[in-house]
Amino acid sequence: MKVRVRFAPSPTGGLHLGGVRTVLYNYLFARANGGNFVLRIEDTDQTRYVEGAEQYIMDCLNWCGLVPDESPEKGGPYAPYRQSERKQLYRQYAERLLDSGHAYVAFDTAEEIEKMRKEHRIDENSHAQYDHRTRGLMRNSLTLEPGEVESLIAAGTPYVVRIKVPENETVTLTDMIRGDVSFDSSLVDDKVLLKADGMPTYHLAVVVDDYLMKITHAFRGEEWLPSAPVHVLLWDYLGWKEQMPQWAHLPLILKPDGNGKLSKRDGDRLGFPVFAMNWTDPKTNETTKGFREMGFLPQAFVNMLAMLGWNSGSEQEIFSLDELVQKFSIDRVHKGGAKFDFEKAKWFNHQYIQRTDDATLAGLVKPYIDKELGPDSYREGILEQVIPLIKDRCTLLPDFWAQGHFFFAAPQTIDTAAIKEKWNAQKQEFFTNWNNALEDLPLWNHDSIEASFNEFVAKYGLKKGEVMLPLRIMLVGGKYGPGVFAIAEIIGKNETVNRINDVVVGIAIDIYTNRHKNE
Repeated sequence: MKVRVRFAPSPTGGLHLGGVRTVLYNYLFARANGGNFVLRIEDTDQTRYVEGAEQYIMDCLNWCGLVPDESPEKGGPYAPYRQSERKQLYRQYAERLLDSGHAYVAFDTAEEIEKMRKEHRIDENSHAQYDHRTRGLMRNSLTLEPGEVESLIAAGTPYVVRIKVPENETVTLTDMIRGDVSFDSSLVDDKVLLKADGMPTYHLAVVVDDYLMKITHAFRGEEWLPSAPVHVLLWDYLGWKEQMPQWAHLPLILKPDGNGKLSKRDGDRLGFPVFAMNWTDPKTNETTKGFREMGFLPQAFVNMLAMLGWNSGSEQEIFSLDELVQKFSIDRVHKGGAKFDFEKAKWFNHQYIQRTDDATLAGLVKPYIDKELGPDSYREGILEQVIPLIKDRCTLLPDFWAQGHFFFAAPQTIDTAAIKEKWNAQKQEFFTNWNNALEDLPLWNHDSIEASFNEFVAKYGLKKGEVMLPLRIMLVGGKYGPGVFAIAEIIGKNETVNRINDVVVGIAIDIYTNRHKNE
């Protein structure tokens, strides 16, 4: 049987990096086994539906390079791929469960259910479940006469369909990561399968759709394990037990301290993204920053996610997507949760920046430079010159502006205090005269600028190190940056001369002003 896997998100907001990791493991497993990867939108809960979220999910997958073979966008042999468009399919399966006695109709209002939960709770901190202990106390087809049930339905009384979970049975599934996992059915509640509006809940829809779409393997987060016994029972009650997919419940991505599941709140608190891309909530207009907009390369983001809960069995950490497909195996996915480490995530990005060719990087960096200066406000081709000089200092794409802004515009602030600390008349004369000589330098490149500099250093009896730092600060604004003569070559003769002149004249004026203040 051909391998078929699916990612089935709800369009309710931003795509958490845990969701993208689920996509990735689905994708890798499908590609490694010559199978198909399906994107199915589970939008049965219309109260939580958020406009734009579905397109956002597809945009995230496209950015990551994890493009599904079948989806609402691409279509496929098992369309439609939105559950809301499959609504008419589900009722027949709910009816089948009712006919076989594995489900029942319930008319309880929300208030009645809440009252039951409070009155029959086991302790002060819990609520009773709607299950084998309490179903006999409620208004449902198990407690009402058949004629009364029919009358209520005929009168249009809202009702739901619930699964009738058996008492004192052991429900077992074999998980590809965790092995055999068993559940006591007495601890499982009677989940709603069909809501009053006729839409299925996740529990019914996921089973029906996985069956109809011939899904062979189902990957999802371990937070879904408590729901697994309900799904196993449904596969059995619908007569499809032999076609049930193999399950793999993936480990959680944990907070950096390992204490609980990583959430958006943690990212906000600690200053890092947890969404793949920027997400703007259409209701509040609040934007949550994503990895893409923070300056991550998609290849680095995907590589980082792959290592959050999986390893190849070797010391290798950098993998292309093709290499991940070749190396990936589900038996190397960990059972325990994986702590998210933002510094490690940035390390991956730095590695990919170093491995990316300069022309490609120029295209990626350009939007960040344009944002600071405006498009077409700097010389064409300068990015390709600058990138190889500063890429080893850059971890995120915005770092290219922070590390190289002085190539595009004169620095706004100059650390003149660091120059003045050891400034004297000899250095004042050196820079004044060398700067004048630069205006007449016939060939403007790194070597000729350095040769001229060395000549004047010798002429004035200075040590090169004494004047290199002041020169760097004059051109850059601070004590950082690549080779100073390479900077001068790229910014050009006029800009170099002007920057040196501005600082030297400024220092001279300050010295003169301070001298007269003290007289």
